[in-house]
Amino acid sequence: MTTDPVNPPPGEPSIVPRVLVWGAIALLVIGAYLLGRYRREHRYDALAQCMAGRQMKMYGAYWCPHCADQKEILGSSSRFVYEECGVPGSHEEQKKCADLGVKLFPTWRLPDGTLKPGVLSAQDLSKASGCSLP
Repeated sequence: MTTDPVNPPPGEPSIVPRVLVWGAIALLVIGAYLLGRYRREHRYDALAQCMAGRQMKMYGAYWCPHCADQKEILGSSSRFVYEECGVPGSHEEQKKCADLGVKLFPTWRLPDGTLKPGVLSAQDLSKASGCSLP
């Protein structure tokens, strides 16, 4: 005789409460992971928006490993300040970046207009821009 796990005979426990509890736990774990990931990715949004407002730019190229390092520091917040200088399909530099005097990647244009090449920490960017860290 087959027993129904949802409607078991009297005296036997139903699996429904256990399934609901484990389902709720799984949803909480997934939710916590996604929230943490979102916060890590958008941690520097306010800093990057402030830097963009002060005309700071990061000039980089898609093929540049140090540019990838700099973008990793800022996470998805780099979208507010990043300017692509690479020519698609080659390792050449776009004319607009060369005309600005960008010779190395990444290069930061600071609020006073000076160019500073290299990977900068979030603390260095905060200090150079006058924008506060989160």
